Amino acid sequence: MDYVPDVKITQLGDDFYDPVAPADFPKTVLRYRNNAAAQSVGLGELSEKEWIEHFGRFKPLKDNLKQPLALRYHGHQFRNYNPNIGDGRGFLFAQMRGHDGRLLDLGTKGSGTTPYSRQGDGRLTLLGGVREALATAYLKFRGEYVKDIFPD
Repeated sequence: MDYVPDVKITQLGDDFYDPVAPADFPKTVLRYRNNAAAQSVGLGELSEKEWIEHFGRFKPLKDNLKQPLALRYHGHQFRNYNPNIGDGRGFLFAQMRGHDGRLLDLGTKGSGTTPYSRQGDGRLTLLGGVREALATAYLKFRGEYVKDIFPD
């Protein structure tokens, strides 16, 4: 599978996101890498050094977003519409096409503050990160299972 960047979010206009600067972590250690997911989007051949540059230091992927974006939720809060609700510790890092042609978002959690951090540091504990990785893997498995039971 080839890497196929396809940035669509910026076409929506800047009412849907805010550019952010990721935290500068003093030491970045690769603790987990989902090789199957990386292969499915054409990033399986990245070296450990490149992996850390892109996913630990947030160096932009080729032909993709130039900087991370904190996404705005645009929702109701306390019975009133609020266009300024957003993610306080996560951001969109890249968009690309998967092996099946679907548009995929690469996002992070715990990578620094955003305009929606509410005085927090925007960080995520290792336990929280493991929990999110496990939940993502479970949802992927369940999605494949459901697709097998209920084909289009």
